[in-house]
Amino acid sequence: MARPIEFDYASVLENAMQQFWREGYEASSVQKLLDATGINRGTLYNSFGDKDTFFTLCIDRYNKKLKTAIATTLSNSKLSATVAIESYISNVTHLAPTKQRTMGCLLVNSVCESINLDKDMQKLIRKSLNSVQRALQSRTRELEKAKQLKRGLKADQAAELLMNLLQGLYVSARNGRSPKQLSETLKIGLNAIKK
Repeated sequence: MARPIEFDYASVLENAMQQFWREGYEASSVQKLLDATGINRGTLYNSFGDKDTFFTLCIDRYNKKLKTAIATTLSNSKLSATVAIESYISNVTHLAPTKQRTMGCLLVNSVCESINLDKDMQKLIRKSLNSVQRALQSRTRELEKAKQLKRGLKADQAAELLMNLLQGLYVSARNGRSPKQLSETLKIGLNAIKK
């Protein structure tokens, strides 16, 4: 009787996530996923399901990384609102390791190709991005309460602007902008919402 193939579940998911992140859902064929993870087709289907299910599991893994980044910055009550916002955006964009920075954001990349994703996957991606926006919003509410936002700007609007700034920085990073350029753009964006 053949012995079942042993593999490290977390490593397989990490490698699959990296493949989806690097090339996107559509370009990540089942064969590319097999090559990236080192598992065979039977193991993929038996242990992870079809490509859609595998992608969903990878998004869940990516979301765990986001939650950790949010916990240490935006949800850190020891940091002022401004420092928390700047730290979060800096950490996930220009201070990120080069490989990660140049791939942008798995969620933003997926939104850009969402025309090819089914409704459930689109909903999952939006929900993930909304969790980041809610975390930003909790800090922009602090700025609004402290009257530190530009005149006429509300906390919800500031969070929306920051979310657009963040997504733009991810795309710019993927497009080859240097960490210095990304940092300068972040400072301009923060100055646009704060007094």
